[in-house]
Amino acid sequence: MTILTFTIILLLGSYLAGLLGSLTGLGGGVVVIPLLTLVFGVDIRYAIGAALLASIATSSGAATAYVKEGITNIRLGMFLEIATTIGAVIGALLAVYTPVNIIAIMFGSVLIFSAAMTLRKKNQEALTEGSKLSYLLKLNGSYPTKDGVVSYKLKNIGVGFSIMTVAGVISGLLGIGSGALKVLAMDTAMRIPFKVSTTTSNFMIGVTAAASAVVYLQRGYMDPGIGFPVILGVLAGAFTGSKLLARINPQTLRIIFCVAIVFVALQMIYNGIQHKF
Repeated sequence: MTILTFTIILLLGSYLAGLLGSLTGLGGGVVVIPLLTLVFGVDIRYAIGAALLASIATSSGAATAYVKEGITNIRLGMFLEIATTIGAVIGALLAVYTPVNIIAIMFGSVLIFSAAMTLRKKNQEALTEGSKLSYLLKLNGSYPTKDGVVSYKLKNIGVGFSIMTVAGVISGLLGIGSGALKVLAMDTAMRIPFKVSTTTSNFMIGVTAAASAVVYLQRGYMDPGIGFPVILGVLAGAFTGSKLLARINPQTLRIIFCVAIVFVALQMIYNGIQHKF
């Protein structure tokens, strides 16, 4: 395979990854890494490096729109970034010394968990009374809806912060945004309305990925020949997905995509157990 052919195929595959990731909320990294490792035979650490670059690019673009709309809770996002950034650096350092087959098995397991989280019932209700810590740190907020501005309060700040640390470790170790864990912390533990938790999670992913990317860059796991087409493809796919989201039934798409993701996850786990990476 020539370099030009490899670049074109990778560009098209990354576009599909960005499109599906945008429509389902799982992010492009869950498709990019299996594409690079299973199809092209790229070392998983280089695949993770490329996925981190794509996460930074897509998160930065999407986060701007959500912040302008007033949905993202910026103060909460910056507070929780303390946990995810620390976790991301730890995860990236662990990835350098963790056997590749173990990373593949963990990646497949996290994909299955992410697929399950995508299909679960979402929290849409806003609490009217929060914890003392939420008032002390001024983390409560509001967001616009078609019926007007809705105020919400937060609970279980410490639990959410702890889950975010774990999410950061997984992000740094596996190169994916760990959006499912971030939303779990905010949606289930802290009882934030789903729309706010997803947009705030998106706002945080880029910073978390940047912290991990520094370690991968220092270790030489950033290949421009892989990273550049991946970034372009994922960005274009995410932009297209944002336009198509209003016209497609997202629940049906999530079910189809989750089935595909579980299949890919099982392939990653199997190949990891068989030491094929």
